Amino acid sequence: MFGSFKQITCIVGISLSLALTGCTSTTQTQNPTLTYWTPQSQVAKDFVTYVNEVTDPKSGKFIPKEDRIAVFDMDGTLVGETYPSYFDWVMFTEKVLRDPNYKAPADMKKFAAQLEEGWKNGKLPKDAEKIHAKYSFESFKGMTIEEVKDYAREFMKTDAKGFNNLKRGDAYFRPMISLVKYLEQKDFTIYIVSGTERNIVRVLLENVLDVPSDRIIGSDGVIKASGQGNKDGLDYVYQPDDKLIYTGELITKNVKMNKVPIIAREIGKVPVLSFGNSSGDLSMSQYITNNKKYESRAYILLGDDSQREHGSEAKVEKLKKYCDEHGFYTISMKNDFATVYGDNVTLQK
Repeated sequence: MFGSFKQITCIVGISLSLALTGCTSTTQTQNPTLTYWTPQSQVAKDFVTYVNEVTDPKSGKFIPKEDRIAVFDMDGTLVGETYPSYFDWVMFTEKVLRDPNYKAPADMKKFAAQLEEGWKNGKLPKDAEKIHAKYSFESFKGMTIEEVKDYAREFMKTDAKGFNNLKRGDAYFRPMISLVKYLEQKDFTIYIVSGTERNIVRVLLENVLDVPSDRIIGSDGVIKASGQGNKDGLDYVYQPDDKLIYTGELITKNVKMNKVPIIAREIGKVPVLSFGNSSGDLSMSQYITNNKKYESRAYILLGDDSQREHGSEAKVEKLKKYCDEHGFYTISMKNDFATVYGDNVTLQK
């Protein structure tokens, strides 16, 4: 189903228990398998065939270990983004509107209220992504890196709204986590390339995946020494009692086309596999499949499952059409995932 060389495969949801082993562990070092995928998932079977070919030294498609690089988006690809929205968006609105220890300025409060109302009625404020990125980093102003991480860790303990038996810190797509671990066992180097703030991504994945922190790429804000004041970094020396703090300024929102130069800068090679879930990942997907040195593939996970997730076939029609028109393959979360978050997790009706 993967078809010819250099095709982008859009995942509408992979669900094969590869080799098709149901929901068993992926910690084996011998004969690694995919888990939590349905036995009939053809795209998952073909994916395993592809991986076996590119890791076989006797194959004409062989990719050396040093070039086996895979990049993964996070929100909507590895973790849920419908409880009721992206982890960092909801954490932002909760902090601004309900945290008694944070005194948000009036304009930030107004936007946070509009953003929250927007994901409820489906009408987000204009330029919501850009404005959220700006205000989100502003809300971190004066905080140390560890303070931001700890704030995220506490928010992970809260209930995932819209679901039963699920905490925000446990809202991982089990089939996709299995896929990451499968690739690691096949000697792929994994990078996370997310629109969420970099240190928050590190926290969300620290107990789930063994991806080193230096392979976590996310949105970035300006960080400086606590005693630096308004001095330029060229004119200041870090002191014994200094700490690194957020200035409240945004550097880059790591989504859409922004992902491409960031991948080139931080990785230094063009990956051979890409995994995303939305139009925000299409530039990254195309960049990866432009890799002419090897047979490279990109996958887009489409959230079309309305029974186990707050997905909708209608909402992914446009993206699916884009994939079809560009020769990309789609895979259905609805039809291919054997489970999403685990069988004990259900939707709140």
